[in-house]
Amino acid sequence: MTTPRAIAILVLRIFSMLLCAASVPLMINNSFTLSGGEKTKYSDIRGYRYVVSAAMVGFLYSFIQLPFAMYYAFTGKKVIKGRFLGMLDFYADKIITFFLASGLGVGFGVSSELKRYINGFVDTIETSGIDTFEELRTESKKFFDRGTLATTPLLAGFTTMAVLTIITSFHRK
Repeated sequence: MTTPRAIAILVLRIFSMLLCAASVPLMINNSFTLSGGEKTKYSDIRGYRYVVSAAMVGFLYSFIQLPFAMYYAFTGKKVIKGRFLGMLDFYADKIITFFLASGLGVGFGVSSELKRYINGFVDTIETSGIDTFEELRTESKKFFDRGTLATTPLLAGFTTMAVLTIITSFHRK
């Protein structure tokens, strides 16, 4: 017999997987090139590489858990009898949730701090009478805004995983 809890687990695992997957291409495609030919891409920022790693781990974990959730949602039975799967879900969900939380904290933090740093740098240069850095300000602002945008699905993925940790906490038996 299928329970609402089993369906909720399946739906949340699917959403978590899709949201983590959405964050990766948004971040990977984030780059800009200045008129002088200098290109900056997401991989130049270590924090953004961490965001991609967290999103990929969240996606893979949700993908691996999906068949178990589907089986449970459709049959109302666990694939593995006993407490093993419940305990695995309990601990693994928490670890992945914390990893996603750290990834989104890094993503939002790097975006806001580096955007503020670049703006301060350009303001300092402009006070000396050099006007050639406005392109850097404009392009870096767009770059860091896209970094924030790419981190946003990870926030939603974290939220779905956090809800899953609550459900699996009650479902350890």
